[in-house]
Amino acid sequence: MRIGKQDNAHTAIATSDAETITVRGLDLCNELIGQIGFTDYFWLLVIGKRPSDAQRQILDACLVAIAEHGLVPSVQAARMTLAAGPEAWQGAVAAGLLGMGSVVAGSSESAGRYLAKVISEADASGTAIEGAAISSLKRLKASREKVAGLGHPQHSGGDPRANRLLELSDSLGISGRHVETLRTLAKHSPVIMERPLPINVSGAIPAVMLDAGWPLEALKAVPLLARTAGLAAHLYEESLRSIGFIMSHHADLAITYDGPQASRAADQNKGR
Repeated sequence: MRIGKQDNAHTAIATSDAETITVRGLDLCNELIGQIGFTDYFWLLVIGKRPSDAQRQILDACLVAIAEHGLVPSVQAARMTLAAGPEAWQGAVAAGLLGMGSVVAGSSESAGRYLAKVISEADASGTAIEGAAISSLKRLKASREKVAGLGHPQHSGGDPRANRLLELSDSLGISGRHVETLRTLAKHSPVIMERPLPINVSGAIPAVMLDAGWPLEALKAVPLLARTAGLAAHLYEESLRSIGFIMSHHADLAITYDGPQASRAADQNKGR
């Protein structure tokens, strides 16, 4: 498709006329409002059909697992933005979401793509998941790259959120090749990478969601939606008792300037 030209100008998500609003083929007012929970609606909006009970439960669990995790960088950015512009809730939410990249929160997408890559390599070579996982880990070790979905700076003994999500996935009958691949990587990584690398929540979420049928291309939507809820809580609290400037002040105290010193006018005038 050429830039600026759309040959297929269509959407299958929603439409409306003078009497009705249709979302994914359902009447918004008569079939959805008051008839469907938001987790189900999120699944319906993205995928186009309602989730099964198991799919709803695992998506709900993933959203709950990462909606809140304290004063992480995205929260600090949001709270300091609101402190500077109390009227700009939308700007503060955006500030918090814009920093969700490959290191914080958005790392679920990276882990999901890595799991899919290992599975694809196993299928292409006709080998078992274990062989593909070991080969992949050895390549990462040689190139000094991190293993997406493994390791945590705080939960070094094991991320309790990840453990709970995987347990729930097992009990719901969701766990499949992605969960298997993640567990295989976690099994062999301590020896190959030569350090403890427990499964983290950013690895567990894509594993269980992909096995549940969620599309790889929409993985980032899960942490984005979850953290928006957490940001709303922090911004409401920020509006009642602000700590944005306190955080800013402590950051200023914690950072030491090591650049060149400006010349002083008094020094320049000495001897005149």
